[in-house]
Parts: sequence; structure tokens; C-alpha cells
Amino acid sequence: MADGKRKSDSKLEDQLKKVISRLNAIEDQMQMKHDNGDDALPETMECCGIPVVPIRELEAGIDPARESIIRAIEKKWVNGTKLKYYFFDEGDWGGSDSQQKIVRDAFDEWKEIGIGLSFSEVDSPNQADIRIGFKRDDGSWSYVGRDIWNRPSHERTMNFGWILRGQDGRDTALHEIGHTLGFQHEQSSPFAGIEWDEEAVYRYFTGPPNKWSREKTFHNVLRKLDSNSVEGSEWDPDSIMQYSIRAGLILRPERYRAGLNPIPGLSDIDRSRVKIFYPETDSDYDELERFKSEQLSLTPAEQANFIIKPESTREYQIQTFGSADTLMVLFEENKGSLEHFSADDDSGWGRNASLSVRLVQNRKYILRVRLYYSEDSGETAIMMW
Repeated sequence: MADGKRKSDSKLEDQLKKVISRLNAIEDQMQMKHDNGDDALPETMECCGIPVVPIRELEAGIDPARESIIRAIEKKWVNGTKLKYYFFDEGDWGGSDSQQKIVRDAFDEWKEIGIGLSFSEVDSPNQADIRIGFKRDDGSWSYVGRDIWNRPSHERTMNFGWILRGQDGRDTALHEIGHTLGFQHEQSSPFAGIEWDEEAVYRYFTGPPNKWSREKTFHNVLRKLDSNSVEGSEWDPDSIMQYSIRAGLILRPERYRAGLNPIPGLSDIDRSRVKIFYPETDSDYDELERFKSEQLSLTPAEQANFIIKPESTREYQIQTFGSADTLMVLFEENKGSLEHFSADDDSGWGRNASLSVRLVQNRKYILRVRLYYSEDSGETAIMMW
């Protein structure tokens, strides 16, 4: 009798899950109809508006070439990082199962390119690097790259402000994740050669549905990045990071006067660029031994990786030497997963990256060192003592 009741309860649970899933899908469809008035695509498009954050301060009088390289890399993660994401599922920030699935699938699509970053979902915002909300009428946005680490653990680092549906929804998720990987808007590329009808741009984006300020419009649409601070040397109009632009906003190139509509999904250039900073990794690293200097022969954006196996539990000092700009991040292995342990970024200042950390005997640590800038190749080294 008890077995029969358990089987009955199990079937009821399965049916309940299916009903909830169908209700979520219906809710999404009804909300989309409510937002648009019908099932047609709106004539005006809501666009991603990345938050404005203060520019990181660098040493006064820094060489412009050095600063440009630092700015191009400073928001990128060290390769090999595992980024943990969390979905708010209650209140104004909560998202339905179907909406969350679209975002999960977008994380998978970035990972399937074959990159050195990995992603995992966690069930607490305190554990997460990326905290994702679905607050309506707040726009879709994400902080860029390592800027998310400057946000309190109770705040969102990414939001989806409208229903994600079909390929457009998938592209929105891919776009916001692209920001979290450290990539800016493609229309900000100095290589785009776009001449805007600036007042038309302001009129369009300050009106509904975006209702942006002129400052926000400039930051997300009209602003041009320095030519030395972007990835590659060409503009990709089909990039997932490129806005769709309605007719009448672009004056030149003339072929885009009638509008610019990127092809759906990740472009070939998107796939190539992300692998420049995040190539696939292996775990065959040299060991960083006490009092043994290791030379770092790297070019900008490259990184070196080392295993650390402490001989005893105590305080250790790990430091770079030389005149290069570096980001140094230490991870601790925990149940087969690498957890962020400590970090230092000396770029743009006349000092060396340095960590003072207590390491535990018989535990394994991975040290990753990414180079920003060095006047001469091979003039940097690292040592632990």
C-alpha cells in the first residue's frame, strides 16, 4: 500500500512540474502581448544600457601607450576562472523557469566555443560572482567584466528588463553575458566609422521605450573607445555586442542609413576574439617553488600559470619583480573546483603585484599571472618565499 502511495505521489509531482512549466510559458507569452499590444515585433527596440562606473585611477603621467593597453585588458578575467551565477527567483527581480533556461543556454553557448572560462550555477547570492535579475521596466544590462566584483552581494550585476523569447531573447542573453566576459558595445569601436545623426539618436533613445538620459545615450551609443583599448582592429557589424539600429540614425556608412541588423547569434569574429583572452586551458603547469625565481616571457594579454604545493602551513609572500604591469590571482582547490583565494593588480602604478597569504600544507593552489604591459619581453619574474 505504501509503495502504491509513493508511486502516486511521484506521478503527481511530475505532473505538477509539467503544469508549472506550461504556466510559466503562458505567463511569458501573455506578458509579451501585454508589453507589445500583439505578437508583432515592436517598431521601437529596447536596448542594453551598461551601467556607468568610475574609471579606475592610474598613476599620474603614465605613458599613453601603456595606459591604452591596460584599459583594453583591465576588465578581463584571468583565464581559467570559474564564474558562478545566481538567479533571483522571488519578488520584483525573480524570473520564471523558462526565462532562466534561456540564460543558462546562453552561458552554455559561450562555453561551447571552447574557451578557458567556465560557469556554474549556485543557489545563494553570497556564493555568486554574477547575480541575475529579471526586473521589468529596468532595461537589460550588465556590468562589464571584473567590475562585477565591486558590487555588494545583495545587488544585481545583470538584469533582463523584458521577456526573453525566441532568437531575440537568446541574443539578449548572449549580449549581456558578453559584457560580463569583459566586452564593450561594438558600436563604440573606433574602427566602426559610424557617423551618427546625433540629435536623431538622442531623440530616439530619450523617448520610449528606453527613456534614457542624454548622458546614458552618449555612454552606450555615441561614445567612442580609444583605438588601443579595443580587441582587434576591425569593426564587426554582426557582433553579438552590436545594437540593432533603426533607419534614420546612421548617416555613414551609407549602406546603414536604412538600418543595421546584425545576423542572429555569435559571429565568427565574436568567437575569435573571446578565444584571444580565454583560450582553452590545460592543467599541466610548472610548480612555483620557494625562493626560485620564474621568468615571465609574455606578451600583452598572455598569462602564466603555476601550481603551488605548500611545504607547511604558514604565511607566504608571492610577488612579481620588474617593471611590467600584471594581474595576479590565486585560486585554492576545493573538492575538485578552483575557488578564488586572493588577488592583486599592479597595473598603472610603480609597484609590483604582491600577495601575503596563509597557505595550508597538503592543499593545492593555482597562481595565474596575466601581463598587461612590459617595455621589454622577459623582463618580469615571479617568486614565492
